[in-house]
Amino acid sequence: MSPDSRLLAGRYQVGELIGRGGMSDVHRGTDTRLGRTVAIKLLKPSLATDPAFRTRFRQEAQAAARMAHPTIVRVFDAGEETVREPNGHEAQLPFIVMEYVDGVLLKDLIKRGPLEITEAVRITEGILTALEYSHRAGVVHRDIKPGNIMITKAGQVKVMDFGIARAISDSSATVAQTTAILGTASYFSPEQAKGESVDARTDLYSTGVVLFEMLTGRPPFRGDTPVAVAYQHVSETAVAPSTINPKVSPALDVVVSRAMTKDRFERYQSVAEFRTDLETAASGKVPIHKQPDPLSESLFGAPPSVVSGPEAAFRQLAEDQTMTRTQRRPPVIWVWAGIAVMAVVVVAVLAWVLRLAPSTSLPETSREVPNLSGQTVDKATQELDGMKLKWTQATEASATYPEGQVVRTDPGAGIVVATGDTITVYVSTGKKSVTVPDVHNMTADAAKQAITAAGLTVGTLTTENSATVAANVVIKTDPAASATAHEGDTINLTVSSGKVTLTDLVGQSIQAATGILSQLGLTADPKPDNTCPSDSGTPMVHTQSVAPGDVPQGSTVGLTYCTG
Repeated sequence: MSPDSRLLAGRYQVGELIGRGGMSDVHRGTDTRLGRTVAIKLLKPSLATDPAFRTRFRQEAQAAARMAHPTIVRVFDAGEETVREPNGHEAQLPFIVMEYVDGVLLKDLIKRGPLEITEAVRITEGILTALEYSHRAGVVHRDIKPGNIMITKAGQVKVMDFGIARAISDSSATVAQTTAILGTASYFSPEQAKGESVDARTDLYSTGVVLFEMLTGRPPFRGDTPVAVAYQHVSETAVAPSTINPKVSPALDVVVSRAMTKDRFERYQSVAEFRTDLETAASGKVPIHKQPDPLSESLFGAPPSVVSGPEAAFRQLAEDQTMTRTQRRPPVIWVWAGIAVMAVVVVAVLAWVLRLAPSTSLPETSREVPNLSGQTVDKATQELDGMKLKWTQATEASATYPEGQVVRTDPGAGIVVATGDTITVYVSTGKKSVTVPDVHNMTADAAKQAITAAGLTVGTLTTENSATVAANVVIKTDPAASATAHEGDTINLTVSSGKVTLTDLVGQSIQAATGILSQLGLTADPKPDNTCPSDSGTPMVHTQSVAPGDVPQGSTVGLTYCTG
């Protein structure tokens, strides 16, 4: 049975092959029950023979299916299909049914060369948004790379294969199989390369590598074998992206350098920290970081080199040069007397503090304003009524809370007020409406600035041939100028390529060919050719100096006609 005619789980029709990886093949498919297009990932039979692998793979697919976020490719279903191998034996073939994304892989975009700085920053922010959601859900991706990131036609970032890397790394597959599955080691963190445990900071390192590649057009480390590349991740420091692409600012160099720090405790500790520095660098400012306290601990525990509190205290006492020993050993009775006195003092101080501790309960006539953000108006006002607080309603636009949900209150949450006081409840009217600016005939850079200034997001930039619009000048936008959008919406630009499409003019009359070239903004240069017999009647084009296809605007096209 050909793959194109296979039906999985009695509902998923397998279509043409659209992608191939080290561990699986991806087909376009159809969910016959719901009538929607899906992507079906079929695991290679050679990797599906291990029962432990299949079990962990199924568990990870189920975990990934529970994550629903616009920046994450959804997993709809997973299962196993019984297939017959060439030797006649039956085997269980795992498969995953995913959301079909109409777009292009980030690795294919990078093959064309370094991305625009603003586009690289925008894509990185999309990756960080997906990781922030997954890290809160307790899922570490472990395999962030351009091959797992798609950009839709609308410019949206989609991260794929959540949980798959964990299933592979935990399975009992051999090293050779694991290498085949994971493919390149260009995006390994040092801890992955050394076989150590990984956490959320591993994903942030890999994101830094992807940002480096978007800015420069190539990964930071290259070698003849994956082992050689992994060794460089452990032992070598990557060059600054600006040494490869002069358009990269020193501020972005700082962000990439910190994201790719070998010591995970010196690296970004959270997505929020990474995003803050990225936004600072994008605005042209160099991020400044305070040196960490050597006796403090991060969210992931104390770094291995950090000393414990008691040890630090003993070191401080040992290094205090102002302490002079006056005798070899104090009398024992003095030691015990001192200890007893200190114990009495500590007990007395504790008793005094406990008596002075303020009460945490509020008086009967006071109330603490609750946090109502995100609640419906009915639920929020019911809660205020129950607390014997009056309320009044107001509206304001919000990009965070959908229409009808509470944005904030005045006084704000946590403020103590008296019973009967009036609380103003601000209810969201949704995102602020914005009129798409008319950027027609602007340069691409000026158009981007105008779109950003209007509170909108610049999407994809495509080129189109034009006989009238100069190169790198905007022809149109999607949505069109003056259309109504919402704050933060994506606006795609179409700019002139600076070229026109020249057709084959041979066989046309000289007069007609000259008219066609004039409409295209090209110049005709007709010349007689006495080496061929002259045409009877109107002279016809015998040859043209510029071949048909895309040619620069304003070009001169030589035409010959026979006069022999």
